[in-house]
Parts: sequence; C-alpha cells; structure tokens
Amino acid sequence: MNDLAPLIAALKDATVKKRLAAAQALGRSKNPSAVHPLVQALLDPHKKVRVEAAQSLARLDDAAAVPGLIATLNDREPEVRAAVLAALGRLKDRRAVEPVCGCLNDREEMCRIGAAEVLGKLGDARAIEPLRQALHDPFSGVREAADAAIKKLSKK
Repeated sequence: MNDLAPLIAALKDATVKKRLAAAQALGRSKNPSAVHPLVQALLDPHKKVRVEAAQSLARLDDAAAVPGLIATLNDREPEVRAAVLAALGRLKDRRAVEPVCGCLNDREEMCRIGAAEVLGKLGDARAIEPLRQALHDPFSGVREAADAAIKKLSKK
C-alpha cells in the first residue's frame, strides 16, 4: 500500500489533470489495494476522472470493485455510465445482471447498447426476458445488441 500512497493522495488533488493521472496509474498498478481508492474516485466531481476510475477498475480485474461500479450505474453522465457498463462486462460478475438489466431502459442509446452487450458477456439466463423487451427499442443499434446477446445466452 505504501508504494501507492502518493497516487492515492493525488486522487484528492485540486487539479483534474493530477487526479486523472493518478487514476490511470492506479489502474496500471495491478495492485488490489488500488480498488477502494478507485471506487471512491467514481464519485469525483469531474466526469473524466470518473470515467478513468471505471476503466482502471476494469484493468485491475478485481471483483471487489463490482459493488462500487454497480452503485455508479446511475451517474448523471452517460459517458460515465457507459464506462461503468464496460468495466462490469470485463469483470463478468453475475451480481451485475439485475442492475445492468435496468440499464436497458437508460435514456441514452449508447448505454442501452452497452447494457445489452454486457448482459451477453455475463452469460446469465435472467437477462433473456429483459433483452427480449429491448428488441422493441426504437433504435436499431439497441435491438441488434439485444438480439446478439440473446443468441449468446441461448448457446449456453
């Protein structure tokens, strides 16, 4: 933990650039001690830092990040929600299935597409019915992602 202390401290710096660099470095550290500080960074006031925190948590590949990521699925910024969905897809933790199903109703198309893609990766049959509902989405990209996810889940 001591070797991460300067980076963890930098997550609280007044400048966005330093917080962003710290989040990136913590993600590259591959150190499980970076999970908690990065989960805290998901609450940063600047969306770029929140996006980088989600991406770094995905790189750490530690299931301890899943609850914090799930809690961030309601972030006000679609870019953050999309990054969190991508991180959950990479972590492939089935605790995310139901919360990600809720994202199939997100107001942003890119988040609905991301949710469908993640549900395909998670491989849990609980997602099939919500994905079937997404086949009626007004946007073709969402319908295509939902269809592809259903096909993936049907093979399992």
